[in-house]
Amino acid sequence: MPDASMPSLHAVPEKPTVDGLEATWTTRWDEEGIYRFDRGATRESVFSIDTPPPTVSGELHIGHVFSYTQGDVIARYWRMRGKDVFYPMGWDDNGVPTERRVENYYGVRCDPSLPYDPTFEPPEKPDDKKKISIARQNFVELCVKLTEIDEVSFKHLFRSLGVSVDWSLEYTTVGTHARAISQEAFLNMLSRDDVYLRVAPTLWDVDYQMAVSQAELEDREQPSSYHRVAFARNDANGAVEIETTRPELLASCVALVAHPDDPRFASLFGTTVRTPLFGIDVPLLAHELADPEKGSGVAMICTFGDTTDVTWWRELELPTRTLIGRDGRFLPADFTSDEFPSHDPEAAAAQYAKIEGRNVKQARTATVEALRETGALIGEPRDITHPVKFYERGERPLEIVASRQWFVRTLEHRDELLERGNELHWVPDFMRHRYRSWVEGLNTDWNISRQRYFGVPFPIWYPVDAEGEVDYSAPLTASRERLPIDPSSDAPAGYEESQRNQPGGFVGDPDIMDTWATSSLSPQIAGAWGTDLFERVFPMDLRLQAHEIIRTWLFATVVRSHLEFDSLPFYNALISGWILDPNRKKMSKSKGNVVTPQPLIDHHGADAVRYWAASGRPGTDTAIDEGQMKIGRRLTIKMLNASKFVLGRLDPDESLSARDVTTPLDLDVLALVGELVGEATKSFESYDYARVLERAESFFWSFCDNYVELVKTRAYGEGDAAATKSARAALEISLSVLQRLFAPILPFVTEEVWNWWHDDSVHLAAWPTLEEVGAPRERTGSTYQPVCEVLEAIRREKSTAKVSQRAVVARLLVSAPEEFAEALRASSADLIAAGNIEEFVVTDGNELTIAVTLAEV
Repeated sequence: MPDASMPSLHAVPEKPTVDGLEATWTTRWDEEGIYRFDRGATRESVFSIDTPPPTVSGELHIGHVFSYTQGDVIARYWRMRGKDVFYPMGWDDNGVPTERRVENYYGVRCDPSLPYDPTFEPPEKPDDKKKISIARQNFVELCVKLTEIDEVSFKHLFRSLGVSVDWSLEYTTVGTHARAISQEAFLNMLSRDDVYLRVAPTLWDVDYQMAVSQAELEDREQPSSYHRVAFARNDANGAVEIETTRPELLASCVALVAHPDDPRFASLFGTTVRTPLFGIDVPLLAHELADPEKGSGVAMICTFGDTTDVTWWRELELPTRTLIGRDGRFLPADFTSDEFPSHDPEAAAAQYAKIEGRNVKQARTATVEALRETGALIGEPRDITHPVKFYERGERPLEIVASRQWFVRTLEHRDELLERGNELHWVPDFMRHRYRSWVEGLNTDWNISRQRYFGVPFPIWYPVDAEGEVDYSAPLTASRERLPIDPSSDAPAGYEESQRNQPGGFVGDPDIMDTWATSSLSPQIAGAWGTDLFERVFPMDLRLQAHEIIRTWLFATVVRSHLEFDSLPFYNALISGWILDPNRKKMSKSKGNVVTPQPLIDHHGADAVRYWAASGRPGTDTAIDEGQMKIGRRLTIKMLNASKFVLGRLDPDESLSARDVTTPLDLDVLALVGELVGEATKSFESYDYARVLERAESFFWSFCDNYVELVKTRAYGEGDAAATKSARAALEISLSVLQRLFAPILPFVTEEVWNWWHDDSVHLAAWPTLEEVGAPRERTGSTYQPVCEVLEAIRREKSTAKVSQRAVVARLLVSAPEEFAEALRASSADLIAAGNIEEFVVTDGNELTIAVTLAEV
């Protein structure tokens, strides 16, 4: 590294400005490969970062700027510490948001039954009410086309923000490389029996027409009503009353349940009752999950109304009467069959005809009216609000339908996954509790199947027997050499395409992998799993992400690494908080309070926006604050002007070092700089970048307002040669250190001012050390602070008198304790010059008093 103490002054602009620095330096960094990772680096020299691939659907929001800036600050710090920083950028192209955006943007919908049309072009003016149905391959092509457009704008934003990723490492989660790795990892899990295919009750979004995993759920308070319904006892001794919010599911009822210790029903356990409207006998059973305080104390078990129904159905080994289809409408039912053994099939069918083919809301209205007419409804419905499960992006409550899905075995590894969470270093530490709570609260294995079209297909086919029945128990797998493959267009080994969907032939798995099933492999995808590069970057040193995806991305990545490598995928997790609007409300598109970042960068400058982002500590929710950005902009402007001023005091032909610093004031300032370096280094290594900014900024303003003013006359060469050299050396070293301390946070302005007197990039310069400032050594005494205190008192007096700061002080009288007074005497020449003082008198006293007499104008 070049010696930072030997300036080689270049052209300093006459009027430096922060405007336009982003375009200038982004181009230079690209041309010079400043952030290029050395692929020949050893594992010991590498600092690898697992960067979140943002979902490519529309626009990035200010939350991305917030969290990516915080991660970038850490990357830049370790690069300056001499590490080969592996810092990739990926784009999460697949998933529901991408498909929904394509549907709305082009006015299309996917119909897998349609043949591919190589000549298809989307309409110029899409009609939301009349979307065009197109083949899956046509739909995927539009997804690729639109995500590529979005990626250009995303990349522009990150580049203008100064995110120092190596763009040669860019990847997408639907790229050829990513699909091959995702499919290979799935086949590895299949060979180890870590995944299984099963028809099971599955949370289902009827609008998106897909299964939803536990990690994608959110509870929303919804208005509803309790309906008290009477079930006739088969012993003719009255009825058992239940309360339910889902009366439309009466035809799906398979049992009633009460708590085993509830004395009201002890004599009824094991007996049967008859469902109203449909006349089907169901048992009254005991289970600990039944709540004696809720409703009548008896619950109706339907297949399926909610996840508790699934638990009861499984543990009590109950029959299945699933009636809600994937479209959210009621399917046909045969009340003469063993599945629906009604005592009066004709009457049951007549009642069911009122709800068949209807959606849940319509069926509920019809069922309540029928119950009221038959007298089975006791009283009127009682209005309530209660939490209802939604897909996090959905608009209607989830239903539970039976469907065939691929699951990753997670529940049986719960204890091991909890231990992985303990091994991981969390920043901040309290975030580990969110991970633990999530793992402890798991109630299903991880469902990784999605009934969508754009994503990574399962590399699986199923044989079809001679009678045309699909054998799901004997999946046909792709060989590693063929990956990536698409079973909807590729045939399995030993078959011809003509045998697709034919007796004696095969069918392809129609689903794609959950977006988290591919994103969870970001270390493997970015690190080129299977190559020697992977061995040099894995496990990653750092995972960057927001706290709301601990349950999804972080957990899923830990699961995949644990199963594949028996290790953590990364050593440290830096968790960012949420961005709140100025009213401290969480931003969301539905609330209309989302802020797009590019206008803020254009208006305030990237460094100013980064200043605001770096002011937020890890894991802390932070309100968007343009006032903070304005402060950041003032700081960058001050960096330009102060650097120009200081460099104007230096002699480029003069070689200086800490050995040339000799006066008490200069020595004390360098000792403070040394303390700042030590604290900043310690804070960065504990990921407390906000503390670095806070301390560096505080010192910088004092340095500019006080120290530079105190020594500028001496640095010009007025006075003793040794004292002048001391001032110049202290100025040069302090400026060099401050520029490098700010460089990870304010990359554009620091690169600009560094370039005025260095040939290298500040971002490749060595992180400042204590040796540069003459440390380690004891401070020479409290010299700097007493002088600053008196100088600030002079400024206040001039401000109060509303005169120029260059106004003459006729007399300055200071009485102070001995040590304070000695500091003033030792630096009296600098103080006299800075304060424009004619007479300066210092006396010893018990207390500090400062008397400033201004000269008469």
